[in-house]
Amino acid sequence: MSWFRKAKKPLSGDDRRDVPSDVFDKCDGCGEILYREKLTRNLHVCPECGHHFRIRADIYRRILTDEGSFEETEADLGSADPLEFEDLKRYKDRLEAAEKKTGRKDAVVTGRGTLEGLPIALAVMDFAFIGGSMGSAVGEKIARIGRVALAEERPFLLVSASGGARMMEGIYSLMQMAKTSAVLAQLHEAGIPFISILTDPTTGGVTASFAMLGDVNLAEPGALIGFAGPRVIEETIKQELPEGFQRAEFLLEHGMVDRVVDRREMRETILQLLGHMWTLPGDAER
Repeated sequence: MSWFRKAKKPLSGDDRRDVPSDVFDKCDGCGEILYREKLTRNLHVCPECGHHFRIRADIYRRILTDEGSFEETEADLGSADPLEFEDLKRYKDRLEAAEKKTGRKDAVVTGRGTLEGLPIALAVMDFAFIGGSMGSAVGEKIARIGRVALAEERPFLLVSASGGARMMEGIYSLMQMAKTSAVLAQLHEAGIPFISILTDPTTGGVTASFAMLGDVNLAEPGALIGFAGPRVIEETIKQELPEGFQRAEFLLEHGMVDRVVDRREMRETILQLLGHMWTLPGDAER
């Protein structure tokens, strides 16, 4: 009766059914294959090992604001090309490609919103836009939303995800370090809270300016945080760096950040902090 049976043969690469890329994700931390819908519900944190996936600015904005409360500011503000910079590609072409990819004019989203009814000002950097690099528009947008926080007396939350200052703008980019830091100094003098949230990665001129100037500096688990890269440092000092160097946990141990917070607990942690630092709805006047 063998003629009733279909002969089995190994599936070739052409015959094998591919796993849909929009259904599953592989965890970079433990290698586990994760159902994307479940991962999304878990705020893009691996349920097996706790690895924090990099997420877009809009997702983090939804985590930190009440539904329907966010009003974006300066959405049309983008970088120019003051130096007419060109390396392998023209900077102007890179900007156009990044805008097409992200649907945004530059690497930060800013606006007003509420967090459990508390009015806040918010800035969230987007690593998908030229590595979250800080050009003149990024610095200007952060400075402007900082001034909104100052004028309207709103606590200011800033989520960093950046490769640092944008080299294609040269000194114009580096000037943003001073500009943003000056606005944060005004917030400090006025007693308005500034909470900095450092995600993977936060490096370069962003780390050297506003990212580390929070009244409280929070970091996601495992986030790379530093100024120069580990390889550059090793070549400069001619020494091998300790394990975990420039990761959030190492910085916490050495007093560079105040707390490492799981993304799933970030909203509640910020509310607790603002409960100590600011007047929450229903509280007595400051």
